[in-house]
Amino acid sequence: MYIENGNAMPPIDLDPYVNGAFLDRRPGERIAVRSPATGEMIGSVAAGDADDVARAVESASHAFADGRWSDLDPMDRGHVLRAIGDALGKRIEEFALLETRVTGRPIREMRAQLARLPEWFYHFGGIARGLEGAVNPYRGNYLNYTQLSPIGVVGMITTWNHPLLIFLKKLAPALAAGNVVVAKPHELAPLTPLLFAHLAVEAGLPPGVLNVISGTGPVVGKALCEAPQVAKLDLTGGTATGRIVASIAAERLVPTVMELGGKAPVIIFEDTPMDEAIAASTFAAFIASGQTCVSGTRFLVQRSIYDEFVRQLAAKADALRLGNPLDAATDMGPLISRGQLQRSLEHVEAAKQQGARLVAGGQRPDLPEPLRAGHFLRPTIFADVSPRSRLFQEEVFGPVVGVTPFDGEADALALANDSDFALGASIWTRDILRAHRMTRKLRAGIVWINDHHKNDPASIWGGFGMSGYGKENGWQALRAYCKDQSVVVRLGDSFPDWYAGQARYG
Repeated sequence: MYIENGNAMPPIDLDPYVNGAFLDRRPGERIAVRSPATGEMIGSVAAGDADDVARAVESASHAFADGRWSDLDPMDRGHVLRAIGDALGKRIEEFALLETRVTGRPIREMRAQLARLPEWFYHFGGIARGLEGAVNPYRGNYLNYTQLSPIGVVGMITTWNHPLLIFLKKLAPALAAGNVVVAKPHELAPLTPLLFAHLAVEAGLPPGVLNVISGTGPVVGKALCEAPQVAKLDLTGGTATGRIVASIAAERLVPTVMELGGKAPVIIFEDTPMDEAIAASTFAAFIASGQTCVSGTRFLVQRSIYDEFVRQLAAKADALRLGNPLDAATDMGPLISRGQLQRSLEHVEAAKQQGARLVAGGQRPDLPEPLRAGHFLRPTIFADVSPRSRLFQEEVFGPVVGVTPFDGEADALALANDSDFALGASIWTRDILRAHRMTRKLRAGIVWINDHHKNDPASIWGGFGMSGYGKENGWQALRAYCKDQSVVVRLGDSFPDWYAGQARYG
């Protein structure tokens, strides 16, 4: 038992997880994991190095080669994945408490999010046996069919804002397809992915199939991307990191999935009930303190309701309760780090200088000790935000959002599509014809109509442009973790002698 209930928990010190066990603790550099709410020490992880990565990749390669996982019938793999989902379901409260302490997200959020994670193992474990090849038309007396097989060693690099969710929604389809995995969690939030690897092996996953190496991107991430045995890379992170990983992958001709940044527009038409618009917008903007790739950050509001919307949204934001994230009454926690807080504050100042009107927040809250040391920022809203401003164009990844008026459907679409990012967007209207009409022209990989930030293992997830490429979730994710092989069978009795003057082709 690594996690205990309650606030008083002993430090959790973990090392890389390789071949079904934590590596022996050794002297050397460690990375401290601290609470962003109080600064308290939660634990530490080993600062992995290239040798750790090589050991993990070798373990995964051996596990793949001997078929302990890849050769199992998909139905049998599905039984193991269901057992993993069941094991995780029994420990949701423990993992939620730890993720709250590590990320600063309120415990209400983490309980709700983590309670759904077993679904990814149930879903992909259930559909894996449905991976079918095909018999294809082929000219002449031939039979042509395609068959699917796992890719091999998959390298996964994940980020800190949803430590388990992002990791597991990649992991479940990769394992369901028969692959083996080496993962690098972000150094700010590495504990739950490491602990999950141990849980998975205890639930029946063969050793070596899942390996997790803690450490930094320039060391562990780079070594993982460059490892010659790694046959696919799957990254969630910032756009700058995505460029680096994509460059390394391109040099090695390794396929990748890139889930990168976002600047999601929330388009609100005048026929949306105001109370619904305010509740939805507050959720879209400030869940996870705005630290999600599909966070609603550009609120585009029809001019006829614009002033009232701004007034009510500002009042709602001012009423949100900031405090101890382990308190169920807390609405919003801190940002993950001092650097992330500073970035948000810089955007606040830039928005002021570029003429936007501050209507809520904009400053740090006055909280008692020990929360005074935390990275808190009041939920911040700017009105009259210009499309040319930094706040409209750049990803903040914090609780700082802007509101901009529009005059009609065409104007709303032009503003929504005025971004290099194209991940998420939402449309709010009671005119269902307009809603569906707009989705065809809206530049976003995920569009919600009268909702925001919903996710499901069966629903594809991913963007394009600066938001990356490839898809998570759904059949597309499962098939993307497979190799397609074409098999051509001659059905004729004999092979013609090309050089003896017989028919050249048939």
